[in-house]
Amino acid sequence: GLVIDGRTLEHVLHDSLQNIFLELTEKCRAVVCCQATPLQKSVLVKLVRSKLKAMTLAVGDGANDVSMIQVADTGVGISGREGMQAVMASDFAISQFRHLRKLLLVHGHWCYTRLTNMVLYYFYKNVAYVNLLFWYQFFCGFSGTSMTDYWILILFNLLFTSVPPIIYGVLDKDVSAEILMELPQLYKMSQ
Repeated sequence: GLVIDGRTLEHVLHDSLQNIFLELTEKCRAVVCCQATPLQKSVLVKLVRSKLKAMTLAVGDGANDVSMIQVADTGVGISGREGMQAVMASDFAISQFRHLRKLLLVHGHWCYTRLTNMVLYYFYKNVAYVNLLFWYQFFCGFSGTSMTDYWILILFNLLFTSVPPIIYGVLDKDVSAEILMELPQLYKMSQ
């Protein structure tokens, strides 16, 4: 791991040392920046996003972390002693840092699987409906005659096909939370 303080970080973030710093951080398992200013935190996240083309996650618990949380792809705010500014600026809020593991490994995995299955469902649903309209045009000699009443066309996506995504999106859990916590490598497989 690499531990760097705010004064050293100020020198590293200049253009001449950025590439060397990024090469060093890629070789480390963890990089901890302590006593950094809010501006340094956000610049560091921007640097990693732009130069390494990496997805970034920023975790903060106070007003000094707001700019870092807003710059990151995903921001997690921890509600605590320092107020609610970080929570209000974040995408997700947790009450304690120890809940971050469950947020990422369990709910992150479930979110990936639900989203991928929902995208497949919407492709299938729309292909089936458009295919039906396409083949009906052969039957009516390409006259442009509508096969269904216009209210059915309007309500098709709104009412007739909205129940499966809602039920699936709320209830689907392909792997239990206990197994996901024991086997963190399942998170990478879901990606």
